[in-house]
Amino acid sequence: MAFEKFEGVFLVGGKLATRSFAPGTRVYGERVVREGKDEFRFWDPYRSKLSAAMLRGLKGMPIKPGSSVLYLGAASGTTASHVSDVVGGKGVVYCVEFAPRSMRDLLGVCEVRKNMLPILADARMPEDYKKYIKGKVDVLYEDVADPSQAGILLANARAFLKKGGCAMIAIKSQSIDVAQRPEKTYEKVLAELKGAFEVLERMDLRPFDKDHLFVLARFRG
Repeated sequence: MAFEKFEGVFLVGGKLATRSFAPGTRVYGERVVREGKDEFRFWDPYRSKLSAAMLRGLKGMPIKPGSSVLYLGAASGTTASHVSDVVGGKGVVYCVEFAPRSMRDLLGVCEVRKNMLPILADARMPEDYKKYIKGKVDVLYEDVADPSQAGILLANARAFLKKGGCAMIAIKSQSIDVAQRPEKTYEKVLAELKGAFEVLERMDLRPFDKDHLFVLARFRG
């Protein structure tokens, strides 16, 4: 039986799952179960940092049914597809991805999920995709491997995120400075974000991901 953990996110047999927005399709070989007319997709925490964060104790989930989400680093659509399930038909997920190979896979996911808009672009250059984003978004989600993670989040927040909206970022210490202790890298990134954001939650993603800190923050505007 499915129990709702957050709006649009469920526990099925003790495991995280989302109600599929595109029943009958799978994205990454995930396990699927049916309950009545509903189809639930299990959300693998080893394949998704957002799922890992929820299992590590995330208390606030700003992505809800009807939300508009700008997703930076959508890759082939694993986590973005679950976000698509959560926001549903009244929401939208703008999926920015730079790698052509990943974009090819992402396009296939978006074809059956009309609330996902694929955007082939560099997240460091928000001006290049401004024309595709309608108004300000509710949530900004960043999962990119780049030394300028803080700068990317700030630039996109200033361009697209509503004042008081939330940002979620997976800080990847090894992509920023492989020679520095992860804890020092995390503090450096958080210091860069401090003026524009209020940090609400932070959590280490082990054992699901090594050297990653997941942060939920509110945009001061």
